[in-house]
Amino acid sequence: MPEISGVSGHAKEFTIKDEPVENLRPLRVVVIGAGFSGIVAAIRIPEKLRNIDLTVYEKNDGVGGVWWLNKYPGVACDIPSHSYQYSFAPNPNWSNLYAPGSEIREYLEDVAEKFGATRFIKTSHEVKECAWDAEKKQWKIKVLNLATGDIVDDTANVLVTARGQLNEIKWPPIPGLENFKGKKMHSGAWDPSYDFTNKKIGVVGNGSSAIQIIPSLQRVEGTSLSCFMRSPTWISSSFGDYAMIQLGLDPKATSFTEEQKKKFVEDPEHFLKFRKVFEDDGNSIHDSTIIGSTMQTEFQAYYRAAMEKTLSSRPDLIKTIIPTFAPGCRRLTPGTGFLDSLLQPNVDVIHDGVTSIGASSVVLTSGREIADIDVLICATGFHVSTAPPFPIVGRDGRTLADRWSPLPESYLSLAVDGFPNYLMMFGPNSAIGFGSLTKILEAEADFVVRVVRKLQKDDYATIEPKAERVRDFTAFVGKYFANTVYLDKCKSWYRSEGGTGDRIVGLWPGSTLHALEALRSPRWEDFVYESIEPEGGNGLRWLGNGWSTTQTTGDPSWYINPDEVEMPYGKEPEENPQFKARPWSY
Repeated sequence: MPEISGVSGHAKEFTIKDEPVENLRPLRVVVIGAGFSGIVAAIRIPEKLRNIDLTVYEKNDGVGGVWWLNKYPGVACDIPSHSYQYSFAPNPNWSNLYAPGSEIREYLEDVAEKFGATRFIKTSHEVKECAWDAEKKQWKIKVLNLATGDIVDDTANVLVTARGQLNEIKWPPIPGLENFKGKKMHSGAWDPSYDFTNKKIGVVGNGSSAIQIIPSLQRVEGTSLSCFMRSPTWISSSFGDYAMIQLGLDPKATSFTEEQKKKFVEDPEHFLKFRKVFEDDGNSIHDSTIIGSTMQTEFQAYYRAAMEKTLSSRPDLIKTIIPTFAPGCRRLTPGTGFLDSLLQPNVDVIHDGVTSIGASSVVLTSGREIADIDVLICATGFHVSTAPPFPIVGRDGRTLADRWSPLPESYLSLAVDGFPNYLMMFGPNSAIGFGSLTKILEAEADFVVRVVRKLQKDDYATIEPKAERVRDFTAFVGKYFANTVYLDKCKSWYRSEGGTGDRIVGLWPGSTLHALEALRSPRWEDFVYESIEPEGGNGLRWLGNGWSTTQTTGDPSWYINPDEVEMPYGKEPEENPQFKARPWSY
């Protein structure tokens, strides 16, 4: 079809774009990371978009992200597994209510293969640098092929980081750590070949990793453990207790019988009911995050009573382990077997601070020295809500690390001003205290898809959030969390300044359901754009040649198909059952 000259009198003469209105302009998208976030991105982007050249770079040898990295003994899901899976890929085969890490990794591998994500994932490829090219309106990316040692130069119209929060390990800043001559390992860089039998073990930290590691090592023959726990921690009862009781199951029997698993597989309605009880439970306890709420008060009393009962033979541990801050200030974990392990004769719980580390010893603030340590385990977490360890350079040469100094800021946790065509999954303020994290990640993937489609269809070269909207979200986050448990007197990876700051940088400011609604439909007015059209050109040239692809390659009368017709239900919106379930439909 010939191009048609524009109408005279327009600011600039133009030609009709010889494309249908759907305008499937080719774009290249690069995603960094193949954990929960990157896998769902690699599923949804090719499913919902066309003419997209997609690559997912993953530095590890396999997919799974944190579940590939973490191989320490006892690693497991610390929420019910049925709330830690994709909504579109329910797994009826979990062996345990809190599935071991190996099962979660296998689940992610199976999902990636089943839904075709592995076609786009390049493992053993570590991104080393990303820089915005303002002239070409694209990202320049340097990637190290770890298998060959070659540096690959790549480009992308859209860059998506899906690195997660828990992948860059953080060693404790203890003087002398580098001088330790025994075996030294981090919970996120575990050596599975090491034999702990008859070893004297030092464990630094008492977060969720240490809570899982300690019971496992305590049971190894001949071990003795010195557990350096300066901070108290809440050990919740099983998050699934109430749900299990509702389902008529023993809350203490966290492993599923073969008969139960068989029923999950053979009766999908039964399995859906099982899942929904846990989802309802997680979404219904959001009020426990509000300081002074009845639910928060009841939770604190319940957890305290349970911990005191388990530790009744050790008043010293009751005094030092049970916190005064509100439950939820630090990440809650059921800690199966943790408190019982602290009561065992081969475990020494040490609450003094650590001042230095020697060749085979740990020196405490009290002056006491714990000597002859064979292996030192640092269960000290990860650098969270920070810029990636490689430079991301935006407009005018400014790095993301500089933009996020002193505080990581974003628009709805998804984008940053000054960084065009840059999107984040599981970025700052993406996690959740209670509720489904995986569903939030799915919502973020859908948001990414909508942004890419906006660029593609409307002929925009770039998109980025307005600086004032980023400031607004930062202010909203600060105001929201002011009255929550997350700013109580505790150290937590949710917080700024390495866990001690007065800003919450890890969590979404609201519930899971709040996040899903906030991310459901982008507010395009919150963004600024650059058109691919030259200045003064026709901003509606994306309208194309007057044709639609449905006329030529689709269904020319799609709008009368039963699944496309939206039938009215009655005179009043309240009479519509959809309105009652989802009022946003109106």
